[in-house]
Amino acid sequence: MEIPKLLNTEISDVAATSLLTLYCHALESQSKDTILDDPLAVEITDKLNPELSQSDNNFYQSLAKGKVEKKLVVHIAMRAKRYDDYVRNFLERSHHGIVVNIGCGLDPRFHRIDNGKVIFYDLDFPEVIAVKKKLLPETDRYRFIPSSVLNYEWMEAIRQLNNASVLFMAEGVFMYLQEDEVKSLVLKLQSTFPGCELIAEFFKAAWLKQPLQGIMNRKLQRDLHLGNDATFKFGIRDSKDLEGWNPGIEFLDDWFYLDEPENKLGLLRVLKDIPFFRKIQWTARYKLN
Repeated sequence: MEIPKLLNTEISDVAATSLLTLYCHALESQSKDTILDDPLAVEITDKLNPELSQSDNNFYQSLAKGKVEKKLVVHIAMRAKRYDDYVRNFLERSHHGIVVNIGCGLDPRFHRIDNGKVIFYDLDFPEVIAVKKKLLPETDRYRFIPSSVLNYEWMEAIRQLNNASVLFMAEGVFMYLQEDEVKSLVLKLQSTFPGCELIAEFFKAAWLKQPLQGIMNRKLQRDLHLGNDATFKFGIRDSKDLEGWNPGIEFLDDWFYLDEPENKLGLLRVLKDIPFFRKIQWTARYKLN
């Protein structure tokens, strides 16, 4: 897959998925009866469109033309709105809390949820953060961490902010990692930030077996034109699976986007009563005691 040069910075296949998320936010923000209001996403995509439109790759050309599957736009927008609500709820309980957006991509979430007190960290691959720095200003309360989430040195700067409640978010991240990597990360967060909260999106383990995995890969790589490295590797059977990883991991609640009374879901809403389809991809919240 052609590697795009966004503002003279090369990004990988997996990092390029952040473009899809950003454009879904921008497209939904400009739709009727919008699910997500994100004018900054619109502003950023307007800046990126000239470069992507000149690409020879169908994926980037489609983004620049605003041609993204409507069902995907709705799904991504609903997910973003829900994660914003998670952050707002956390900040109502911890006004001066710390939020770490793992695998943040180009999403300007901080600007949607800022309560004037939060310290918000965007964490992603160095090439993604390099692009983001050219699009959004870093401040005393809005900080960038250019690092793989698996290089645990990034945790030190946050750990030094003693006596602060911390929320970690992993929206559309864990499924691209191996199981041992996800487990190691969760246990490291638990030991380094006892009492922190974790909100993460998960994928159904059954869909990682053939022929279902083949269907998912074709969706990602053929239909969405993402690179070969953009494939799902990790899944769980149930939200409570993580409680078996270590004592103190406490499952709080989970969320399935098909359960939302959102008219834009259309006929997809009939699948919510079929567990196999309702729980393909969902979000769960934990306290890491």
